[in-house]
Amino acid sequence: MTTYRKSAAFLALSVTAVATAITGAVTPPAHAEGAAPALSWRPCATAGGPAAQECAELPVPQDYRDPDGPQLSLAVTRVRSDRPAARRGTLMVIAGGPGSSGVQRVTEKGERLQRETGGRYDIVSLDPRGVGGSTKASCGLAPEDRELVNLRSWPGADGSITENVTRSRRTAEACARNGGPVLRSLTTANEVRDIDRFRQALGEEKLSAWGSSYGTYVGAVYAQKYPQHTDRWVLDSSGDPDPSRVGQGWLANMAVGADDRFPDFARWASDPARDEEGLRLAQRAEDVRPLVLDLAARLDREPRESTTPGVPLTGNRLRQALQMALYDDDAFAELAELVQAARDTSVTPVLPAALSGPLPDADAAVSIGVVCNDVRWQGTVASFRRAVAADRVQHPLTAGVPANVTPCAFWKDVPAEEPTRITDQGPSNVLMIQGLRDPATPYSGALKMRAAFGDRARMVAVDHGGHGMYLGNGNACGDRAVTEFLTTGTRPERDAYCAD
Repeated sequence: MTTYRKSAAFLALSVTAVATAITGAVTPPAHAEGAAPALSWRPCATAGGPAAQECAELPVPQDYRDPDGPQLSLAVTRVRSDRPAARRGTLMVIAGGPGSSGVQRVTEKGERLQRETGGRYDIVSLDPRGVGGSTKASCGLAPEDRELVNLRSWPGADGSITENVTRSRRTAEACARNGGPVLRSLTTANEVRDIDRFRQALGEEKLSAWGSSYGTYVGAVYAQKYPQHTDRWVLDSSGDPDPSRVGQGWLANMAVGADDRFPDFARWASDPARDEEGLRLAQRAEDVRPLVLDLAARLDREPRESTTPGVPLTGNRLRQALQMALYDDDAFAELAELVQAARDTSVTPVLPAALSGPLPDADAAVSIGVVCNDVRWQGTVASFRRAVAADRVQHPLTAGVPANVTPCAFWKDVPAEEPTRITDQGPSNVLMIQGLRDPATPYSGALKMRAAFGDRARMVAVDHGGHGMYLGNGNACGDRAVTEFLTTGTRPERDAYCAD
């Protein structure tokens, strides 16, 4: 794999108390949402995707409290069942992020998903507000402020957060000045409403779903708000749904996730099999971590010129590259190449594509907007400074970034509604699948989602590392469990375990 996945870059940027009671979240009454329009489907197959993929545009209210007011356009897609006699319904693919494209997800996974489920579903998805072919928002950020290593609040080499505070405040002010009502509409609650409007446009009474990463939170909120419209519900790689923290909690948990996952990379990078590839970083697995930490500290002091003019390999760019590589075993080789190049003064390091230039402004806006609009973030500059100092000591691989200040700390708009509290009230039709060593949504956080659902859910824990288990980083046992549920409705009687 020569470039890190775009979805990994978004989740690395996008930041996920066990709940027992229904929230007081504001949900517009059903009659206020208006009738869903008809969809005009057209072929949109692309190279490598399903030959029968179709696309359309779905108009949605910018503000569901004003259904006849300004409308946004969402890109939607479907791959119809190729076995009409076997078809039993519609399966919604809910992409992660915030910032990932559901349309692209179907392009990448649609054919495999159709084979796994034996044509039992039409496979559908959408690009959420602000993403891909849907209506975009803008913060008007300068290119430097859109670089991933700056959008993520990596502290200074000495642990200082002064520059992070300045940049976060500047970003929040730009979003308030330039984002307008479209940016303010980028929320999980609105994505959930948009999915239900899509369901109505499809003419379906119920949806099945496969939500991944941030998409598991979207899926959980949908299951809480519209339980009567859920059929078979799969949540793959879940975060802690604590409604008091939401994205702030997801970001904080990434420190633990990196610690859980790094030993997999260390074993790979010290395996004698790496010798012939020139990628063996150490003779013993326990030596890889100090090697990487020491190299990052050296690059803090003396950045290396990269093949991208004006963009050096710094300690924080190496740390960010590490976080992205932990998402997928296939990215280990590129990270090892970067480490080897950084250690060899005769070689000019090649940066991962996600670190070699700024994100498009619309991509930056949606990744910031959703997590800042969902809930007011807690903390003062002084408390962030203390938290970063402690986190750097406890979790040096992430160097304090999970505890650091973000633009959300200076967000100008109060969230329009309270986040949804996930509860055990509703049908028992949820299957969670979770890797034990997930760098973005760690197992410890997923256990809180599992506890919140109570008897509504079962969890399959997969003894494997990486982010995203089904048809991805997982294994045959985990894939079978999800496929069996989607095709037959059968879940394990109790939470289950899949060995690697």
